[in-house]
Amino acid sequence: MINEKRRAHLQSLLATDTTYWQAGIRLAGMDEAGRGPLAGPVVAACVVMPAEPIIEWVDDSKRLSEARREQVYEQIMSMALFVGIGRAQPQEIDDINILQATFAAMRRAAEGAHAQVYLIDAVDGLGLDGQERALIHGDALSYSIAAASIVAKVTRDRELRLLDEQYSGYGFARHKGYGTAEHIQAIRALGPSPIHRRSFITRIVPER
Repeated sequence: MINEKRRAHLQSLLATDTTYWQAGIRLAGMDEAGRGPLAGPVVAACVVMPAEPIIEWVDDSKRLSEARREQVYEQIMSMALFVGIGRAQPQEIDDINILQATFAAMRRAAEGAHAQVYLIDAVDGLGLDGQERALIHGDALSYSIAAASIVAKVTRDRELRLLDEQYSGYGFARHKGYGTAEHIQAIRALGPSPIHRRSFITRIVPER
């Protein structure tokens, strides 16, 4: 059971999307995870959710515990009409910068969505096949964007846990590539791994 405060928040998330659903418009929500870390890919998700049934715990991924995100992720994946994942790897981020790499990941995520309207967290101008609408803090304003934020976050976190097994010693499973004191100390001790973003870490840790 959800409490009244969360129920009210869920209704506010649904308000934006319901306008499109009631008009019979195919709506997609888009968000990304991993723009800020020192290592790993940036991951974007594009999600087309049905108007019913509603998943009660869909929310901005940052507002949910890891266990709750995993649970809601599985619900989204089982109910969504479309889920697309796009990535930009560290080398591409270094080559074209994080903003352009994020745009590229989002375009890849939207391939095959065929939405009429894309609600996107803080981004537009992607050149998608439908109308693009950027919403600042969209993961707190739209049910579809919130769903995409969960898919992007869980997908990336799972990948970083696997990369932790491949590149041990950096703590990727714990910090997911973000610039924690532990992570920076590990880079200084071990040097950069193949999944580190060189354009990011050279500002913090000189090349060996």
